[in-house]
Amino acid sequence: MWSDIIREFADSPSQSRVVKFLLENGFGINSQGRIVCNDIEIPATHIAHAIGTDRRVVDATARHILNLPVHREIFMNMRATPDLSRVADPLGLSVMTIIPRNAREKGIVGEAVKVIVENDMNIRQIFVTDPHLSAEPRLVIITGEEFPPAVIDGIRKMPQVKQLIL
Repeated sequence: MWSDIIREFADSPSQSRVVKFLLENGFGINSQGRIVCNDIEIPATHIAHAIGTDRRVVDATARHILNLPVHREIFMNMRATPDLSRVADPLGLSVMTIIPRNAREKGIVGEAVKVIVENDMNIRQIFVTDPHLSAEPRLVIITGEEFPPAVIDGIRKMPQVKQLIL
């Protein structure tokens, strides 16, 4: 689906950048064509500045999205969630980032979760960057306790794992 959204804007590199930025950040669009983060409006000038384009491009992209029924449905219901990995230390959480050999391969998340659960750990948050949207997709797992050696070794041994960052 993401590739369909990006393809719709392929003829306009500037609008394509806006769409990709919105998707990467979980930003949506309200019925008035304003960019929103969980129903809080973000000025088009701020989006434009962040990606190096003009606010008119941001506004035009939002209007274009609203005119496409499937895209409209997606962006009007988009929600952003907090990334606890950025505040893990002060919250006393542990973060493991897995860089896969091939992010399109099936079973990476399931195998990693299996290793963690088999070692009696609870997962506080897990997220995956979409290989369609990210040049370097990754799996991030956050727990409320340190990762024991058995978990680290078990995940390192997974054939899908290219790199493990703690």
